[in-house]
Amino acid sequence: MAPQLGAKPLCKALGLSTATYYRRRLLKGKPIERPTSHRALSLEEKQTVLQLMNSERFQDMAPPQIYAELLDEGRYYCSEREMYRILTENKQVKERRDQRRHPAYTAPELIARGPNEVWSWDVTMLRGLRPFEYFYLYVMMDIFSRYIVGWLLALCEKADYAERLIQECYDREEILPGQLTVHSDNGPIMIATQTTDLLRNLDAKISNSRPYVSNDNPFSESQFKTMKYRPDFPKNMADIDVAREFCRSYFPWYNHEHHHSGLSMLTPHEVHRGAWGARVAGRQRTLDRAYEAHPERFIRGRPAAKGIPSEVWINKPTRTVLTLEANPRSVEVAAQVAGRAQLLL
Repeated sequence: MAPQLGAKPLCKALGLSTATYYRRRLLKGKPIERPTSHRALSLEEKQTVLQLMNSERFQDMAPPQIYAELLDEGRYYCSEREMYRILTENKQVKERRDQRRHPAYTAPELIARGPNEVWSWDVTMLRGLRPFEYFYLYVMMDIFSRYIVGWLLALCEKADYAERLIQECYDREEILPGQLTVHSDNGPIMIATQTTDLLRNLDAKISNSRPYVSNDNPFSESQFKTMKYRPDFPKNMADIDVAREFCRSYFPWYNHEHHHSGLSMLTPHEVHRGAWGARVAGRQRTLDRAYEAHPERFIRGRPAAKGIPSEVWINKPTRTVLTLEANPRSVEVAAQVAGRAQLLL
């Protein structure tokens, strides 16, 4: 647009210096050649310094240490800064030894559209009275209904206990081969051969979290927080019998009385056993009566009782939607250029 509108008004509209505009036009397609300083090292000298820094003696040292060692020996090749420049030119400004490479772990993506499709299990520690005394609570949960399928309390973490819990939950829920996916983190008993062999024999799909990523097992972690934030949760358990008595009162409450926020305030038992429809219908009748009595109080119309989610995810995949948004600066510049064009015409 410069030949029609002129370079100066366009540069002003874009907030660009006219000198920059003309300089870039002159240098377009031409590489910028910088003169070599007479103080610079020659290629042979640079190669000598590079070989010295990569030698067996100096390969584990930083340039300041190499520089100091050489000075102590009465040798000077170049400055510390020049050593860094030489390493940069050769792409060696990094740890030059072989480093451990961490593989890229794929996030587990699991979906449940009904009960007994995906279970999540984990182990948490309940503190005892003595220092470093803990009781280990194993909990198996259905992620769709948040129903606690089974639990076990022990004095230690052991694959035998995990095997017992999984087998009892399978038998109680009458799980068919190939029906279930069992998800857990990467704890020792979760990835133990005894545990994985049992799940394979039961024809269950095995899913594990990424290392050090607690968000990959959110339902179990959330349930543990609900338990430990209960008003009657003991800070310390006197012994394993006290801990077991607490669990015997907590889990029936959680399954049958706790109105879960992720289930539209229904209980896990209602959702797991398919009895939630009658509960939602009763709530709807109550809302209908309230609406008929005072419709003016419901500005958005007749209220509707919420049902359960149609699907539950662990790491639901996100779809990247590309949207073109107008840059306010670009809009302003375009308006200024259009206005100047109208004036010139």
